[in-house]
Amino acid sequence: QVQLVESGGGSVQAGGSLTLSCEASGYTDTTYCMTWFRQAPGQEREGVALIDSNGGTRYQDSVKDRFTVSRDNAKNKMTLQMNNLKPEDTAKYYCATGPLTAADGPLLWLPIAYNYWGQGTQVTVSS
Repeated sequence: QVQLVESGGGSVQAGGSLTLSCEASGYTDTTYCMTWFRQAPGQEREGVALIDSNGGTRYQDSVKDRFTVSRDNAKNKMTLQMNNLKPEDTAKYYCATGPLTAADGPLLWLPIAYNYWGQGTQVTVSS
């Protein structure tokens, strides 16, 4: 079992920044991809950013050039630096992991592909 705990959410004005963290414990495997998802009220959960075991990153188009994902395998921690936040970024943000690698391609953006999830942290951006 893997336990994931997110932190760092909050309320900011448009143009502001937040840094989210996800700490993993239990049976952690640094070969797994780690991914940030978000879900706004009434919307489906969507992938935002992911990082594979080699540090390769991918982003949803709407957050490219504003969000940066990183991971520290020694600390079992993933971070999402969010800059120039927009009201449409308002959502609950979740980290997820599972036995997925970069070779899994588009599967990496599907919530159903992930075994382990955190409880989420709320991000609210006001205009």
